[in-house]
Amino acid sequence: MSMPNILVIMTDQQKAMSSHLYGNPFCETPSLERLAKEGVLFERAFTPHPLCMPARVSLWTGQYPHSHGSRRNETPLRAGHPHAFRIWKEMGYRTALIGKNHCFADPEDLDGFDVWCEISHRGFTSGMFHKGMDWVRPRAAINACHEIRCNMDSGCEDQASPRFDYAVSDAPLEDHSTGLITAQTLEFLEQHGDEPFAAWISFPDPHEPYQAPRQYAEMFPPGKIETPKWREGEFAEAPERNQVLYAMMGMEEDSLENIQGVMACYYGMVRFLDDSVGRILDALERLELRENTIVVFCSDHGDFMGEHRMVCKGGVFYDCLTRVPLIVSWPGHVPQGERDKSLVNLVDIVPTLLRLQGVEIPAGMHGEPLPTVTDVSPREATFCEYGAGGPPFRMEDLEAWPRPWGRKALIASLEWREAEGRRKMVRSREWKYVHDAMGDADELYDLVDDPWELKNLATDASYGRIIEKMRLRLLDWSIRTEDARPVPLPEAEMDPDRV
Repeated sequence: MSMPNILVIMTDQQKAMSSHLYGNPFCETPSLERLAKEGVLFERAFTPHPLCMPARVSLWTGQYPHSHGSRRNETPLRAGHPHAFRIWKEMGYRTALIGKNHCFADPEDLDGFDVWCEISHRGFTSGMFHKGMDWVRPRAAINACHEIRCNMDSGCEDQASPRFDYAVSDAPLEDHSTGLITAQTLEFLEQHGDEPFAAWISFPDPHEPYQAPRQYAEMFPPGKIETPKWREGEFAEAPERNQVLYAMMGMEEDSLENIQGVMACYYGMVRFLDDSVGRILDALERLELRENTIVVFCSDHGDFMGEHRMVCKGGVFYDCLTRVPLIVSWPGHVPQGERDKSLVNLVDIVPTLLRLQGVEIPAGMHGEPLPTVTDVSPREATFCEYGAGGPPFRMEDLEAWPRPWGRKALIASLEWREAEGRRKMVRSREWKYVHDAMGDADELYDLVDDPWELKNLATDASYGRIIEKMRLRLLDWSIRTEDARPVPLPEAEMDPDRV
């Protein structure tokens, strides 16, 4: 058998519950369903960090942020650090990134990609480039399509709310980043499908700015959208970090019309992405590449999108931000149509791909091969973290920012909020526990009776045994993943007579 191709399709800020495959009652994703029927869908997959750059670095290194060091959006993968594309390049694969980067910055890493076609949320920005392929659409048309996005979230008076803005577009589908990345991927497969390749297809959507092509947004009229379950007074018992985020982004003052409007754009973006996945699968089949290509679909983290009366994201650990879609497919080599219920993580993706390729997994990786896809046993818990040990960003700090708060305050304060504390989450099927060793309040959620995570039970003494058990899991995980780099061990056997 020839070396299998690797195609990792990643979206940005797509929560698992954005698809009917994970229980969404109104957003069908038929192409993801098709992919799931050709592989394994993981029902409980989680990000190691609910922020773009740390999550992406974690995926490609197979490590948690506390080891690889990328704990903020300003800390890309450090120079010389091992990652998957270094391995694949040494194996002779043609390597490619098409879409959003927000991970690699070192010139040596950038030079290691044979094809690099980078575009982000607002189109081309300073420092972005391409090599190995020309763009399939004129740059002027791409720039024109992204003009609306470039002017959104600017705090202008006509936006929907201080907390969010949204818009529809009538520009050609192929000039939107989703359409462009799809067409670029198809061209890559046409040009390089006859040689082993490892490609990262990285869509910037459905991350904000929330803008969708009109035909996709109109798939979600107000009567079709179901808003998530809310609870009055939810944040009275929440940690201060959650209260601060809600004070900035809580939508109590926003009309249902605008809430449904931004949800229509978000889910329109999801449907556009789903159609794009279908086009890529069609191309793999047409070019007779499907049977020798391992396809992974995932997202780096989620989005509130109405849950807890918020949109976007922040340094908290609700499932809407930490639980992500994950599907692995390689027809003829992994099971098809299976749904795995164990607790898995994005750090498990690269170890899984290496195992499927028959390549030794580096000792420094925290991730493990995925169950069902490989022969390993199911796992009962997974982990997530946030913060770099910085001081807390308190309500009194927020009060110093000009009103109205909302998206402008969210972005302006991000540098400090993403660094505050050292929060860690452990999640089992039944429970979620969050602990911050630097002092903010803990969280405990009963995921069976309270799947929307609306009531924090951490201060209820009757749950002390549960908290103790979850803390032990966190401690075991922290110790197990403490050292990312293997330390040389003594070569000689132990000899008691030497004492």
